[in-house]
Amino acid sequence: MNFLTAMFTQEQIEHLEVWVNDGFFLLAMVVFVFELLRYALKRKLTLNMLGDSASNFITLAAFIAITSLIAALFYVAAFFFVFENFSIVQLPITGWTIMACLILADLAYYWEHRFAHRVNLAWASHTVHHSSPYFNISVAYRFGPLDGLLPFFFYLPLAMLGFNPLLIFFSEMIVQVYQTLLHTEAVKKLPRPIEWILNTPSHHRVHHAANREYLDKNYAGILIIWDRIFGTFAEEKSTVRYGVFPRINSINPFTIFCHGYAKLFRQLWQANSWKARWHLLIKSPEWIWKHHQNRNSFQQN
Repeated sequence: MNFLTAMFTQEQIEHLEVWVNDGFFLLAMVVFVFELLRYALKRKLTLNMLGDSASNFITLAAFIAITSLIAALFYVAAFFFVFENFSIVQLPITGWTIMACLILADLAYYWEHRFAHRVNLAWASHTVHHSSPYFNISVAYRFGPLDGLLPFFFYLPLAMLGFNPLLIFFSEMIVQVYQTLLHTEAVKKLPRPIEWILNTPSHHRVHHAANREYLDKNYAGILIIWDRIFGTFAEEKSTVRYGVFPRINSINPFTIFCHGYAKLFRQLWQANSWKARWHLLIKSPEWIWKHHQNRNSFQQN
């Protein structure tokens, strides 16, 4: 049977999503154990790294709980409502539509990810993922409180285009699963054709870097060509320093999970006008930091 023209049922897509998601988690845990052994052999394994990794999985549990609540309340129902009432066409699930949906979902992820870095309200959640000073598979499971809500606004147009919601959710999961194995220092650079087309551990290390030359680069999910097209690509050259500025210096999972919004709420409370509060929500973290520095410089002079 030709995969591209074969028809698939919703039940088959649901079953495949569960099988891939669960199987990949087991694979990721095997890789994580390998990484810990590698760090131990290189004498880089510390109690702080182990504590940080444990906190990553605790944030994952909190993320799953919040995301499940969001999905139960409206997320899934909203996708089916739009698909059934506002889609321009209702596409069958075939090999062709699976491939098309996956490519479009990957593009949607690029813009969702870029939005999460460039709009402070979204960054307050996504900063959790970037706050670890380490880079291993467990960091892939380090999520912020509202990381499960943001995709809604970027993937919903796919339902309007006529893609079945279950296929959209499957494609979203594939993009996330692919990214999981990118969180490693064990893999250096891959052959040039792969590095040019696909997102790789090298490209994603750049994305997690706190180095000034690497900031806000390599937003891609699967295809790094989106970054090359939209001017956000950077190659890994100098040694990467991980984390955010300022560092949170904590392995407390509650502190890790909540620090982004705790910081944002403090900023909103201390702001001297509603205009300033609006800017704190919609401007980029970089703009807010520069504005804060300029204001402090003015006050000191």
